[in-house]
Amino acid sequence: MSDLPRTTIRVDLSNGIRLGPGKAQLLELIAEHGSIRAGGAAIGMSYRRAWLLADEINRMFREPSISTRHGGKAGGGAGLTPFGEQLLARYRHMEAESLKAMKADLEWLEGQTDANFKPAAAAEE
Repeated sequence: MSDLPRTTIRVDLSNGIRLGPGKAQLLELIAEHGSIRAGGAAIGMSYRRAWLLADEINRMFREPSISTRHGGKAGGGAGLTPFGEQLLARYRHMEAESLKAMKADLEWLEGQTDANFKPAAAAEE
């Protein structure tokens, strides 16, 4: 049997906040690259889109998730605040726990798939 199917989760909070795989990935890449620009570029996102999404993430909760340093001799950059690190860790924990809870059902689904079936988008490639 092949690897389990991928699953994603999106958390929709009562006030309209949405936290899902895209925001989590941007947080992870900002932490990895030390830059909003580089983090966005790593997933093919324009700087403007990455900056707007980072700004939205920072305003979603009582505490900011991303800290920025303005340019200058030392150069600019960005990273996660302690709250941002905890937010990302908790989101990844929710993903892992969800996958564990669904493992048997996902294995069953994978076992029921027709290996010869090609989705319409894949058939055109």
